[in-house]
Amino acid sequence: MLRTNLATRPFYNERGIHVGLVALAIVVVGLTGFNVTRIVELSRSHTDLGLRVAQDEAAAREMVGETEAVRLQIDGAELRVVTDAVREANGLIGLRMFSWTELFNRIETTLPPDVMLTSVRPEVDGEYVSVAMVVLGRRIEAIDRFIEALEATGSFEELLARQEEATDDGMFRTVLRGRYLGVAAAAVGAQPAEPGP
Repeated sequence: MLRTNLATRPFYNERGIHVGLVALAIVVVGLTGFNVTRIVELSRSHTDLGLRVAQDEAAAREMVGETEAVRLQIDGAELRVVTDAVREANGLIGLRMFSWTELFNRIETTLPPDVMLTSVRPEVDGEYVSVAMVVLGRRIEAIDRFIEALEATGSFEELLARQEEATDDGMFRTVLRGRYLGVAAAAVGAQPAEPGP
């Protein structure tokens, strides 16, 4: 049997190793190129954003200066006049939205036969509506019953007789003032309580 080695050196697959190293180098170069382009893009974006921020800060400083200049030009008396006009306009809008029908329906259903309503004046004050009414009655007790009946509807609260005087024809004239809550409040107040467990 022949035991001789005819090869002068061991055989390795060098070509496969070289191809693998070249492929790895190409991947590394590609990733490096991608990272460099992203860094350049992000740097440009950062520079653009920095310029925008600087421009916005300059515009904000300019607007603050203009606001201060306008504020210094406004006269306190003129501002009060404008504020009063706005308040009056809001009051008129509130009165426009005020339902006279609902108010008079509540009064009509509770008005005793021996009491007459001579005037009604609602005043919208923020979220509340104050009502001033002038009534004539033959007796003070009838007017008191009228007040109690109005408050029992749930549409009125804090209704008080502010001024009472006797007239020449033997009647009693009374000025009533209170807060009108409207029909929605009366409906909520009139709902029956839910039964407990």
